[in-house]
Amino acid sequence: MSEISIFVDESGGQDGHSKYYVLTLVFHDQSLSIEEQLYEHKRGLAIRGFADIPFHAGPILTGHDDYEHMDFKTRKSYFTLFFMDIQKLPITYQTFLYKRKEVGGSTQLATKMKRDVITLLFDNLEFFQSYDKVKIYYDNGQEIVAHALRGAVEYALSKESVLFRKTNAADFMLAQAADMLCTLELTAEKYRNKEATRTDIKMFGNAHAFKNNYMKAIKRKRLS
Repeated sequence: MSEISIFVDESGGQDGHSKYYVLTLVFHDQSLSIEEQLYEHKRGLAIRGFADIPFHAGPILTGHDDYEHMDFKTRKSYFTLFFMDIQKLPITYQTFLYKRKEVGGSTQLATKMKRDVITLLFDNLEFFQSYDKVKIYYDNGQEIVAHALRGAVEYALSKESVLFRKTNAADFMLAQAADMLCTLELTAEKYRNKEATRTDIKMFGNAHAFKNNYMKAIKRKRLS
């Protein structure tokens, strides 16, 4: 049985306090092992003398949580290593970005999100219909988002979608890839609108540097 996994990450939450809401879907054919990439990532951490801690883009940028006691140079090295490693993963992704003032509350956001995911699936129908099963990985997320995603998959593909929780190292690496891609797409929007923060500029440089060093690489992974 052929299976495709969708790893979901979001930025901005649904409390209405953020200007943007960003949803990123990472697609992975489960027949394609990432054990080699996982091994190389852990090896890269060991070579640099870094602890093997979960990648979380937000705390790396701000120096919070597991990264609270790290200096900026070390945090940037963590980010760069994972950025290099996810480029080797056999994945594609798609990001949807919404401006709060244009979508209204959480119900309207979920409706728009479901419609956009359905459009994406229809635009790539042959690809998605080649799989027997769709697995959605979305831990600790908003129920309204999970419902919209499952509804979109079942409507567009006429397949049952099953919500899973991450259980192994490969799952966690793919979920962390979704986290990084979601953060980079949000950052790109901020640069486009001249809203980049001092933290963004310190980590990524100016808009030209960010585009050349980060966005050109990850665009190759976009589904469409």
